[in-house]
Order: sequence, then structure tokens, then C-alpha cells
Amino acid sequence: MQVLEDRHIVYENFQRIEEQLKRVIVGQDRLIRLLLVGLFAKIPYSFKVGKTGKAGSGHVLLEGVPGLAKTLAAMALARSVNVRFQRIQFTPDLLPADILGTRIFDTATNLFRTEKGPIFANLVLADEINRATPKTQSALLEAMQERQVTIGEHTFPLESPFWVLATQNPLEQEGVFLLPEAQIDRFAMKIVVGYPPAELEADILATSISDVALETVMEPSDILRIQDVISHIHVSTLVHRYITAIGQSTRGLDGSPPGIRDWVMVGASPRSSQHVLALARVVAFWEQRDFVLPEDVKAIAVEALQHRIVRTVHAEAEGVSGADVVRKVLEYVPIP
Repeated sequence: MQVLEDRHIVYENFQRIEEQLKRVIVGQDRLIRLLLVGLFAKIPYSFKVGKTGKAGSGHVLLEGVPGLAKTLAAMALARSVNVRFQRIQFTPDLLPADILGTRIFDTATNLFRTEKGPIFANLVLADEINRATPKTQSALLEAMQERQVTIGEHTFPLESPFWVLATQNPLEQEGVFLLPEAQIDRFAMKIVVGYPPAELEADILATSISDVALETVMEPSDILRIQDVISHIHVSTLVHRYITAIGQSTRGLDGSPPGIRDWVMVGASPRSSQHVLALARVVAFWEQRDFVLPEDVKAIAVEALQHRIVRTVHAEAEGVSGADVVRKVLEYVPIP
């Protein structure tokens, strides 16, 4: 009975956050919904240590041209859940120490002290992440996966919740560095942000963002409690097999859809299946169900898998995207 009451309260909080964000983010309803799905998913990233479970929010990569409210959405969400927010502007001259922190010699004490960087926050916005060099990009790897940061010989755990939102401009070709596959796989979702419809774009002009005051709907501790509630949503063995079949079909193995081998060099990893499972639980919760259906998996599969597909030269020449590969797989794999 208590679990049902918790789910009812959580659902009300979801609606309140969504309504608040829609006051400042006009015409991007799906973006708002997907961001909340990533925030409240409980994705395992390591084995349990003592009584502490190793699971956290699903990091999100936002891709779109400038001016589509990607940064504004992150800032508004941080305000709504009252988390510690840090925005890092990635540039070619940014160094790993500018993100993680460094060791500084204190002449007053003749000792080294650790100066922590902006990564020590609950919500980190890595703005234009593909403008930084690979060395700087890789500084996020340990934080995104293990939720800890190593500075010198000391390792510091990050606060929970810890969530990375990264943005990148897909049109830039000069002065940018592609994210390595190992880092892309750490993102639970890649959300391609498009232009709003014409009728809604007119509403943007009629909205005065400077006059909107956002309220704090919940605290960081509430996020952890909500993740725990959603993580108990039931997933059947048939849904487990369905997720597995989707992942395997993206790899061009026997049983994959015709033509996939010509398009794909590397398919989705087993880690991605864990991400799909956790995200599908949140989607099911949105539908006010306590169990996951294959439709919930399909609703999130493109965003969860498209960035993990390494395409062949043939696919790139034909203009086939990672999303196209996932959509073809979803059409081919039978629904249990």
C-alpha cells in the first residue's frame, strides 16, 4: 500500500515539474519529457559496496543547432529540483584540471591542498562538449561512469544525484572533436532537438521568460527516493528478451534485419540494454503502470541506441543515420 501511495505522489511531482518547464520551454514538450526520463532513471553502473548501491541518473547528450533552448532547459530543470548546478563551457583551450580540479601548494602551511573543480555538482552542463580536445573530453569518463573523480593520488566520490547533460552542434565541422565511442556509450540517451512547429514558435515570441518565476518542486533527496520507487516497476522475462533481441539485431549478426551488415560496423553494447531497461521503467511510470510493456521499450529505443551505432562508410554515403538503423531494427524484431 505504501508503494502505491509513493507512486501517486511521485507522479504528481512529475506533472508539477513538467508544467513548470513548459512555462519557459515552449514547443519542446518531447525534450522536456525525455530529460525527466533521463533524470529519474536508476541505471546501475557498478557493483554494490556495503549497503550502498551503485546506480544513478542517465546522462543525456543534446544535439541541435544553437537557439533551441537546450541550455535554458537544463537551467530551468536545475531550478525546479533545487540541485547544485554547474555550467562548463567547453573550448579548445580547456584543460582537464579546469573541470576536475587540481592540487595547489599552500605557502602558508607548506602543504598541498586540493582545489575541486565544477564537476563537483549534482547537475553538470557540458556546453558544446565537442569543442574541447579529446584529452579534456576524457576527463569526464571517470565521473560519468564511476561517479568519482581522481585528483593526484586522491579519489573523491561525487554527490548523489550526479547527472551530466552535454550539448553539441551537429553542423560545426571546424574546431570540433568527435566524442570517442567509449564516452558516447556513457550517455544513456542522445536527444536530437529540432525546430518547434510554426504555430508554437509564435507562442515563444508571446512568452516573456524574464517574467516567469520557477518554483522549487523537490530536493535532491527526493530524486533519489523517486528513482528507488521507479526501479521497482516490474519487468517480465519476455521484455528482457525483447530488449536483448533489439540490441543483438543492431550488431549485424545472424538474425539481424537485411542490410544491417552493410550499415553497421559496431552495434549497441550490453550496457545500452541496461540503459534501455531503466529508461523504459520511467516511460511505464509516465503511463501510470507498475509494469513495463514492449511499447515502453520502443518509445525510448531510438534515443537510447542511436548514438551507439558506428556506421559504415556505405551507410554514411547513403545518408543512413543511427536512428534509421534503430527504427529498422524495431520494425524487424517481433514484439513478444
